[in-house]
Amino acid sequence: MSLINVGIENSIHINLHYEDLGEGKPVVLIHGWPLSGASWEKQIAALLATGHRVITYDRRGFGRSTQPSTGYEYDTLAEDLHKILIRLDVYDATLVGFSMGGGEVARYLGKYGSEQRVTKVVFIDSVTPFLLKTADNPEGVDGEIFEGIKQGLVADRPAFLADFLKNFYNFDVLGGTKVSEQLIQYSWNVAVAASPKATLDCVTPWGTDFRHDLAGVEIPVLVIHGDADRIVPIEASALRMQSAVKHAVLVVIEGAPHGLIWTHAEQVNSALLKFLAE
Repeated sequence: MSLINVGIENSIHINLHYEDLGEGKPVVLIHGWPLSGASWEKQIAALLATGHRVITYDRRGFGRSTQPSTGYEYDTLAEDLHKILIRLDVYDATLVGFSMGGGEVARYLGKYGSEQRVTKVVFIDSVTPFLLKTADNPEGVDGEIFEGIKQGLVADRPAFLADFLKNFYNFDVLGGTKVSEQLIQYSWNVAVAASPKATLDCVTPWGTDFRHDLAGVEIPVLVIHGDADRIVPIEASALRMQSAVKHAVLVVIEGAPHGLIWTHAEQVNSALLKFLAE
């Protein structure tokens, strides 16, 4: 198993599991909550077929990475990403962040800039630019929603995740066509195997303000979002990205749920590959 050490907690080494496949310009895929790097299955195949080096990794606490008790905020998560890019000697890369993973991309740019390592970025159904509703961010999501998620996780994490994943994929609408019961079960198996503490602790950072991180971004930016996303509403996120990054290109996928990298993979891949080729 391929691992990169990013720290230590007491006697436990914090190792991130990663995959580094193919040749060509690198594309780094950063997964969403509560899944793992394996959720990029349909994008990995398309990128390898078109001559890209594809790097995926499991966020600390998730997938096959170590499950420490700390580090589930964006400064540490962006630092983890930075250590991966250094260890794998990555330059001229495109970072692609899905959902929570978009926060790693934004904070990485805010902390480290491009440094020639990153030349393009993509945000897919991302929590950027600022998801939490506040006095100066009235378009955001009410904080009670986040609190309700945390309460559900504490009360019965497996049951909560089962319901969450149905909304993740809009199973009531897309079940039997774009979403199978087996996909829901597979996603649940991945999600329930994650660290309970990581699963809970990662909810609060969804409300991080990334507006400052994005303000100075000058490299090309692509934003992809489904207009039927029930987890990260498009009105609170993607539709506001062009005010955060004026040159950002927005692609809205009609009828797509939060889990559009599976359900609408063809449209997502088409927009991604076109952006990479430009």
